[in-house]
Amino acid sequence: MSARSLMVMGTASDVGKSVVVTALCRVFARAGVRVAPFKSQNMSNNAAVCPGGGEIGRAQAVQAQACGLEPSPDMNPVLLKTGSGMLCQVVIRGRARFQMGVNDYERYRTEAWPEIVSSYNNLARDFELIVIEGAGSAAEINLRHRDIVNWEIAELADAPVLLVADIDKGGVFASIVGTIELLAPKERRRVKGVLINKFRGDQKLLEPGLRFLEQRTGIAVIGVIPWQQSLGLPQEDAAMLDGIAVHRGDKPMTIGVIHLPSISNYTDFEALEDEPDVAVHYLSDPGMAPRLDVLIIPGTKSTVADLKWLRAAGWENFIVRHRRAGGWVLGICGGYQMLGRRVIDADRVESATPETIGLGLLEMETTFQAEKTTDRIRAIHLPTKLPVSGYEIHSGRITGIAASRALFRLTHRDSIAVNELEGVRSDDGRVIGTSIHGMFDSAGFRRNFLDQIRTSKGLAALESAAQDDTDANRRTAFDRIADVLEQCVDMSRVAALCALEGTFT
Repeated sequence: MSARSLMVMGTASDVGKSVVVTALCRVFARAGVRVAPFKSQNMSNNAAVCPGGGEIGRAQAVQAQACGLEPSPDMNPVLLKTGSGMLCQVVIRGRARFQMGVNDYERYRTEAWPEIVSSYNNLARDFELIVIEGAGSAAEINLRHRDIVNWEIAELADAPVLLVADIDKGGVFASIVGTIELLAPKERRRVKGVLINKFRGDQKLLEPGLRFLEQRTGIAVIGVIPWQQSLGLPQEDAAMLDGIAVHRGDKPMTIGVIHLPSISNYTDFEALEDEPDVAVHYLSDPGMAPRLDVLIIPGTKSTVADLKWLRAAGWENFIVRHRRAGGWVLGICGGYQMLGRRVIDADRVESATPETIGLGLLEMETTFQAEKTTDRIRAIHLPTKLPVSGYEIHSGRITGIAASRALFRLTHRDSIAVNELEGVRSDDGRVIGTSIHGMFDSAGFRRNFLDQIRTSKGLAALESAAQDDTDANRRTAFDRIADVLEQCVDMSRVAALCALEGTFT
């Protein structure tokens, strides 16, 4: 069976395309349609690991969850991960292929396009409806000849297009009209409806503008989606993190996350943000840091470059003072690698520097290898025997872990049983490093970690605090945004665009 298709494009980046696709996926899935998400090419350092290994963009993994599916490399066959300089890592069907520079487009297209076509066809064979997400603006006229994510995909899938615009930024009418004016006639004919996103206020005041849009463009405005304060969904763009303080105010514990230039998988900390006794700050400048109980060095796409930036920004001196004051330090993945004695990259896998001296807070070192580890894992936290699950995405291999200092014992990589030591702790237990992303989604481990910090400050543990189920919270968030979409958009009309009449009555 060949699937129907529906494509969501935007007037610009960050207008809410990913959220709209997620909501559409949830609405159709609740209606009994076998639906899957697709984005041919994503550019993000916030990745998710698929069953059996392989990485895709976090947004497509979330959209798969909204459909009630496990994520698959077919849903995001090409992922571009930006590093230092002008290079990005090209991940095709979940596996890193090569580093791409500005002059490597022909090689990139030659390798990527057949995989994109194959992935789409795989989904089209197995599902009734594919909801496709575009990238950036639908009218990137300077990049049109290189497009493999917007109009080339619309043509491949023969998809009707919904155009999303963000009214919160201002200039929404100009952005819609301008985008449509810049489209080629055959592209314009594919646009079947406009969605205005992030609206605040009385919609009656918007009506004259909506009528003008429809008269000027000949395209119906099929929905106005209100501003939603807390979506409960992972953010894809790290730019919004800088300077953010989550739960600012009188909280007994304060955690700082260094906003590295190439920060990756910052969704690691969303579970901490939701804890009632924690304030989480994302910080670029150590001079702006409040008094911290825990400093986290997060994952990064460029360990060596970000370690150099960390030193130049003054964070190394900050860490020394923080440790003297009894503070905790946690490094995850790239941040873990920075905490060791050395980072060795003799084969220039990630950088042009064959050896870099680390921060020296943990007794281990990292050696980069060409083959990348992308596994879902299950583990036991050795000090407490608490279970932890998460995933690994890294090229660096850690060596020199003493059994007496190991933090975890891995029990499974994907579905394969293993028995591996992982992670390192300092003698006083206040410097911790691990390659496991997503470990704070394990509620028991998360609460134990926070309670250790509480007791080190002379505070009582909150062992009885509610331990939220991250997956259950995510399902609630999916239903909430789907409910909003159904209230604001005529889904019968949308279904008709996909030749799925009768889905909503």
